[in-house]
Amino acid sequence: MSVAKRELGRTGLQVTTLGYGAMELRGAPRARDISEAQAETILNKVVDAGINYIDTSIDYGLSEERIGRYISHRRAEYYLASKCGCLVGAPPTPRNQRGPHVFTRENVVAGVEQSLVRMKTDYLDVVQFHASPSRQALQEHGALEALLELREAGKVRFIGMSGTLPHLIDHIAMGIFDVFQIPYSAVEREHEAAIATASQKGAGIVIRGGAAKGAPTEGKQGGLQWERWRRAHLDDLLDGMTPMEFILRFTFTNPDLDTTIVGTISPEHLQTNLEILQKGALPPDLYEEAKHRLAAAGSAPQTRGE
Repeated sequence: MSVAKRELGRTGLQVTTLGYGAMELRGAPRARDISEAQAETILNKVVDAGINYIDTSIDYGLSEERIGRYISHRRAEYYLASKCGCLVGAPPTPRNQRGPHVFTRENVVAGVEQSLVRMKTDYLDVVQFHASPSRQALQEHGALEALLELREAGKVRFIGMSGTLPHLIDHIAMGIFDVFQIPYSAVEREHEAAIATASQKGAGIVIRGGAAKGAPTEGKQGGLQWERWRRAHLDDLLDGMTPMEFILRFTFTNPDLDTTIVGTISPEHLQTNLEILQKGALPPDLYEEAKHRLAAAGSAPQTRGE
């Protein structure tokens, strides 16, 4: 089973349209505890499947160390993306809270150097600023300048932004970021217009949350995404698809997206996602009708940084 690829914007990197989000490897206390054997198994199955884009972060607990421990010997088989701005040395934050971020030259350099050591590599393919800082925050203490210098030194190949509205509009206008990581799914389309703009300007687009986030599943029928799904009345469009399959294929259908990172520690879930990907894009008429109904249910693009 070969995984389809797209070019990651102007980077020239040919990335698989399904990437792996390694946040699930962070372990307790922020997530469920998983064993070293589970981490080793899923990371190698990801690479064995041909998935070549792995996304992690300094503040994803044990994630970076586990990547270094279990697949650094296979470094030539995947692109590696991490984050910066996360406070180096900060203790794990409680579940459902975001850790502290410090956008200074010193913290950016310390973070990248730590990531290189943890993942046992000489370079990172993409380093993204975490937490969508303002242009002022990026510039006033030398954080952006530091990341550009790390790129010049060859420790970072491309620079990116894990961005959201309202600052995302400014980030795109700066014209300096090679890659954007942006939340998006059928039931979370607020960033759709910004994604299109960034893609048209040549940036690579990495999507998070584009799989089962908000998809109705047994025991998980709450929150804004579920409410939008319920109001959109899409059941007659599914034609045998599960809601998760529909949501993932909806994401893959958007031509502006290059890779969608999906996190799991389950080899079975990974295999299911790969099988969904093989089914390809949604039929154009179904895709347009779904967008129309989703917009009426509140899942629509925002055109400004509102």
